[in-house]
Amino acid sequence: MVQYEPVIGLEVHAQLLTRSKAFCSCSTAFGAPPNSQVCPVCIGLPGALPVLNGGAVELAVRAALALDCRIRPRSVFSRKHYFYPDQPKGYQISQYDEPFSDGGYLDIAITPGVDERRRIRITRVHMEEDAGKNVHTAGGDSIVDLNRSGVPLIEIVGEPDLRSGAEAAEYLRTLREILVFIGVNDGNLEEGSFRCDANVSIRPVGETKLGTRVELKNINSYKFVEKAIDHEVSRQSEELESGRRIHQETRGWDEKTGTTYSLRSKEEAQDYRYFPDPDLPALLLSDAFVERVRSATRELPAVKRQRFVETLSLSPAAAEVLTQHPLVAAFFEDAASLSKEPLKTANFIQAEVLRDVTTHGLSAEIPLSPAQVAGILALVQAGTISGKQAKEVYVRLRDEVRAGKRDITADEVVRALGMAQVNDDGAIESACAAVIAANPKQAESLRAGKQALLGFFVGLVMKETRGSANPQKVNATLLRLLGVS
Repeated sequence: MVQYEPVIGLEVHAQLLTRSKAFCSCSTAFGAPPNSQVCPVCIGLPGALPVLNGGAVELAVRAALALDCRIRPRSVFSRKHYFYPDQPKGYQISQYDEPFSDGGYLDIAITPGVDERRRIRITRVHMEEDAGKNVHTAGGDSIVDLNRSGVPLIEIVGEPDLRSGAEAAEYLRTLREILVFIGVNDGNLEEGSFRCDANVSIRPVGETKLGTRVELKNINSYKFVEKAIDHEVSRQSEELESGRRIHQETRGWDEKTGTTYSLRSKEEAQDYRYFPDPDLPALLLSDAFVERVRSATRELPAVKRQRFVETLSLSPAAAEVLTQHPLVAAFFEDAASLSKEPLKTANFIQAEVLRDVTTHGLSAEIPLSPAQVAGILALVQAGTISGKQAKEVYVRLRDEVRAGKRDITADEVVRALGMAQVNDDGAIESACAAVIAANPKQAESLRAGKQALLGFFVGLVMKETRGSANPQKVNATLLRLLGVS
């Protein structure tokens, strides 16, 4: 039996975070009533003239630079003709043979948990406008919402360097993370602002010539991308093993059946009848403009993780967790700066805060402020409360903030709970002596060398003092009273 190798390239469409559309002033806000954000320009009425959104250009260049693309000083917008209900003009304004950037790359992890990466080449990043959206009702009707028509996009065209559905999903995760961190895209897969087409073909192992490719259209989930590609590879292998040919076509993914299905024959470039848009002049990008965008581009997530490890001494795993969202990363950095204890801050945020954090696209709801977290850690550092008490203080502080007391401090919570840590030597010795007297057999076993019982006694003392005793003093006092060195 012939062994086949998958060959996969992704075309990712990412909406740019502008308030207005690519060539008109209509709003790009998601969720408005259907067809309420349209004008003669974005629905292509005769005589309407497009005007390029300068903010969209800046975001597009920022993305291309983050992907190490070459920025071309001159590029051209073209008309890409096709006739679907969601394309009111009968063409899409896009870039074809003269895009504004090309020749980039993206490094992806090829094995989870292993610091080994592979470079996936990027053919180009170009600008275009989005189409509208076809909505199919339960009653069998199809309606068109043109609010999305004209929203600015970048299309990131990857070389066919991916070899599995898992690699494709990792490529998408890494790409989305970069675009979100630099503020170019909100990463909302469920809203369709980040989605991809996958070009999939197979060839015999060792062959260099590409096989016939099939395009899987508009997939907006990592899981679906992986499953759709793996199914398509299996389908194509079965077709060839059965002596049938692979037809170049566009296919959709049906999650319910776990199969791809044919949509239409795949168009070639000449089918779109590209030509330069006569209403839009060439886009000229000066070196000064490009350098200004480059200098203003935020730190990339991989660079941030490396800095957390090298300068803040975080573990790679902690750095990974704390850079899953740009607002979480910024929260950690602010709290660590205030506490002057990055390791303890990282541990506390991971153990206590993150379970209460919710994210949606670029937004994140974090229950406390960086100053409030730093306040809790300062009380632990000063010996006012124990590490165990810090967890209780966090919960109470979180609940008070949720109840509307946003400016409440950790000190106020500690006073209200009456939970200041006991450091009084006499009180601690009294509690330790009482615990030892109540457990004579365990005390003798500990004196005889069973060191594990020390934790048993510490736990009893902390229970006796309701967690308020200084743990270090409890340990030292127990050892002294028991006569154990």
